[in-house]
Amino acid sequence: MTSWRSRREPPSELDAFTALHHGRLVGTLWLYCGDRDLAEELAQETLVRVCRDWEQVSRMAAPGAWAHRVAINLANSHFRRRGAARRAFAKVQADALDAHLDPDTAAGVAVRRAIARLNPKQRSVVVLRYYADLPLQDIADSLGLSLSAVKSLHHRATKALQSALGEHTPGPGIDEENLHVH
Repeated sequence: MTSWRSRREPPSELDAFTALHHGRLVGTLWLYCGDRDLAEELAQETLVRVCRDWEQVSRMAAPGAWAHRVAINLANSHFRRRGAARRAFAKVQADALDAHLDPDTAAGVAVRRAIARLNPKQRSVVVLRYYADLPLQDIADSLGLSLSAVKSLHHRATKALQSALGEHTPGPGIDEENLHVH
């Protein structure tokens, strides 16, 4: 019997999707949750759901946006189950910001701390826009918000980040290089 790994076939559409989105999901969730291990776990659960529902997901206009919505929803559910979601999230964020597995630049640490101070909706929009590189309409779809609400959240979050970061923020936007967590 030949295992599926030993076949010499090109990757399936599902294989290609998971290969493309796994790292993005982990990075998005790490920034959103502040805990790399939790991010890995939630990304895996997201991809399990993608695989389970692949027949429907593959026909969607933006399957990547759907996967990010599932990931964010799983993260929110995780914190709700823990009871005191705000206290639990603050502790996880504080622990993650203090424990640096890789050498970080001061600007990278400052950006992640500023993102952690945003309210959850603003943080979702910023992470999905600048880390996951989703268009505003996909963010609106993935969060179940109107495009105008996402634009407003994006504007307020960007202003808050610019205010918090001062000279760490180049030009009118966010230093995207420092949003990427490796």
